[in-house]
Amino acid sequence: MGPNHAHPAQEPCVSQHPNPSQARPADSTPSSPQPTPADIRRWRQYLADERAEAAVYRDLAQNRDGEERAILLALAEAEGRHEAHWLRLLGDHAQKSRPASLRSQFLGFLARHFGSVFVLALAQRAEGRSPYALDPNATDAMAADEQIHEEVVRGLATRGRNRLAGTFRAAVFGANDGLVSNLSLVVGMAASGVASGVVLLSGVAGLLAGAMSMAAGEFVSVRSQRELLAATRPTQITLAAAPKLDIEHNELMLVYLARGMSHEAAEHRVAERMGLLSCDCDPSLSLQPELPEAEDQHEAVGTAWGAALSSFCFFASGAVVPILPFLFGLTGVTALVVAAVLVGLALLATGGIVGLLSGTSPLTRGLRQLGIGLGAAAVTYVLGLAFGTVVG
Repeated sequence: MGPNHAHPAQEPCVSQHPNPSQARPADSTPSSPQPTPADIRRWRQYLADERAEAAVYRDLAQNRDGEERAILLALAEAEGRHEAHWLRLLGDHAQKSRPASLRSQFLGFLARHFGSVFVLALAQRAEGRSPYALDPNATDAMAADEQIHEEVVRGLATRGRNRLAGTFRAAVFGANDGLVSNLSLVVGMAASGVASGVVLLSGVAGLLAGAMSMAAGEFVSVRSQRELLAATRPTQITLAAAPKLDIEHNELMLVYLARGMSHEAAEHRVAERMGLLSCDCDPSLSLQPELPEAEDQHEAVGTAWGAALSSFCFFASGAVVPILPFLFGLTGVTALVVAAVLVGLALLATGGIVGLLSGTSPLTRGLRQLGIGLGAAAVTYVLGLAFGTVVG
């Protein structure tokens, strides 16, 4: 029976806003009349990738403990919920499985055999490329999960990047400096028309000079940083001098104001030091005695000799690559081409590694590194030709 038009006032008032109790739950399956063959293929691919990603997180969790392990296992569990969604949609069609994408298979291989920060960096990029936000068959909750997963993995990868930051930065950029500077030197000398033996000698001299320069620079830098830390660290003089100060006129407050405290916090700290307070009346204002920090800042900086040795080795490892063809007896254009190819491959590798660690495209970073390195060598080659022509 149709609505009662004679008494419109008796009709129930219907809100124009959706009733939350009638709305589709965030994890409900969107309705689909009949899946097409394309839908089935896509869902099978999603299913395979979700299974592979869950396995990646479980493999990574095996090499972690504590909080990181729990986070990785929670991510694997979330991927399992997504897997169940595609299984429901596929029904009987799920019996015929598809292989995971090459990216997911590669991630799985790295997770099983390495389990390093590189895997997390790649997983971060994979989560950021999720197609669920644009797929009508994926739920809103799944799309939101993938966005959150990207941030979770980004946080885990950041922990690893921080652990590698100092040493790895020195390794990659030291080797890169050696590659570019010595290739430029070798190419420039060869373009000037000198004999191959002179080119080799120049390359060896460039390797030693550059490595010594890098070592000396790192030694001075780290030693200076340690001296600055020692000079800026507060002393314990306030503990010894406080009992002898005049309560009415003392300069203890100036010490704390100079250290950056607010006036209120400085007054509270002075009262503690003078023995006027027997307890922490306001813990937010109390900084307690200047005890040594749990983390040794000097240890975080490293030792000057260790930094110098590592810089020498990293630079030398890169600088030796351009002279390898000459060491093995190649001469002329052949040696230059082989040197350029070897250095190009090394630049692609170092650039790709930096891209992985920074969460950006390894290929883009690798090509950028390659372009910069070979560009510098090309400029030096032209200058060498010009110099050789002038001298000749």
